[in-house]
Amino acid sequence: MFKTPFVTLEQLREIEKTYPTPYHIYDEKGIRENARRLYKAFSWNKGFKEYFAVKATPNPYIMKILAEEGCGSDCSSYTELLLAQSIGNTGREIMFSSNTTPAEDFALARKLGAIINLDDITHIDFLEKVAGIPDTICCRFNPGGYFELGTDIMDNPGEAKYGMTHEQIIRAYKILMEKGVRHFGIHSFLASNTVTNDYYPELARQLFELAVELKEKTGASVEFINLSGGIGIPYRPGQEPNDIFVIGEGVRRYYEEILTPAGMDNVAIYTELGRFMLAPYGHLVTKAIHRKETYKHYVGVDACACNLMRPAMYGAYHYISVMGKDEHGKRVIYDITGSLCENNDKFAVDRDLPVIDIGDFLVIHDTGAHGFSMGYNYNGKLRSAELLLCEDGSVKMIRRAETPADYFATFDFEGATIKVDVDDIVKN
Repeated sequence: MFKTPFVTLEQLREIEKTYPTPYHIYDEKGIRENARRLYKAFSWNKGFKEYFAVKATPNPYIMKILAEEGCGSDCSSYTELLLAQSIGNTGREIMFSSNTTPAEDFALARKLGAIINLDDITHIDFLEKVAGIPDTICCRFNPGGYFELGTDIMDNPGEAKYGMTHEQIIRAYKILMEKGVRHFGIHSFLASNTVTNDYYPELARQLFELAVELKEKTGASVEFINLSGGIGIPYRPGQEPNDIFVIGEGVRRYYEEILTPAGMDNVAIYTELGRFMLAPYGHLVTKAIHRKETYKHYVGVDACACNLMRPAMYGAYHYISVMGKDEHGKRVIYDITGSLCENNDKFAVDRDLPVIDIGDFLVIHDTGAHGFSMGYNYNGKLRSAELLLCEDGSVKMIRRAETPADYFATFDFEGATIKVDVDDIVKN
């Protein structure tokens, strides 16, 4: 089974005339169509809203595309709040879900009118002290133990740092009502990158039951339930993808079974998807620049883990297309490596790929989320450009590549700012 890139070799050759590799490129058409599928799958819920997880792809051009499709912004830091504000998102267009939150982050969230999602019961007094308590607030729930689907353990919430216990969230609601809160939400995140249609419905069932209990025990008005993220994508070829329509229908069934009889059929459903919204619609494009034959067959590329750290950090799998090469032709077992002084700087280990020649374009798939955003500058490596493949087939730069001048810009060594003569930089 093979994966097909959303760009062609001819397009890459044309792009190279203006933008050298490596770079991340995103598919506008795919992003928009996916957002529309999500909204259609949850169209049964009048208040449904997707708050795109900014952490996944923190680029205002991407966020603006999603905003045009009805999505808000899920932010978790001061800078992410500024990004949301930069595209015109304020008020209830922002969900602020943070933990161990600095005072200035809460203050900005309050200033922007964002919906604040409290991670811990102690944050009630902290928020009141630094920014005041709003009349609408959300609380994050952690049921503890293991999260299971049938006989499969999906994750271990009991070991997660996020959320309040069952007892704490009930107490938190009562305290917040005493402080003037009139509108409540519930939030929870129990498993990451699930490739099953059962995760969201089961999570929804647990939160719907909690919502009914909270209403009965506190009298609080639960107005929205945020299922957060966790819907994954099939990174490996042949892996069965999630069906968002089956997922939406599964959530609807529990909604009508649990909330409707309790007189809570006006509760809005929110999501905070990142990977599902963007990962398949981004590629890291790089070129083969070296071949090495020692104890293994190595191909060195001009990208490295600073451009995509998931394989180095987690051993994560990303499919690689060797552009212009016949997938059914001669193949070799390669390690695909970057140039960092770290042996884990590998995009693939013992990967069966078509024969790679120097100068070949390699497309690394499913990097649209948690790709560029997790970049860093180890070894003095510079972050790449981000490009957008527009719906009309044109390509535009939505973030330029860093230069050495950017790297040195934050230094003030012994009172003298280091200057870089960019003319001395050797360009390919």
